[in-house]
Amino acid sequence: MNLTNPSSENIEYMITAIKEKLRMVNVDAMKSEHFNGSDYEDLLDLYEMVMKRDSFSPNEMQAIAAELGNMRK
Repeated sequence: MNLTNPSSENIEYMITAIKEKLRMVNVDAMKSEHFNGSDYEDLLDLYEMVMKRDSFSPNEMQAIAAELGNMRK
């Protein structure tokens, strides 16, 4: 999948992948429609960082969730 171009499909793909990788409990809080293209580069950076890692500490997971929260509309 080519994630270099901002699109709603790419945003949905990245949010879903991040939620699955982190096994987030409250998945309804992070819906792709809550994000817009203005933070696309930040979301892509966060997605790439999450996908590279195998595990996360609780503090790291909290920081990632907070960052996603900051990107929401």
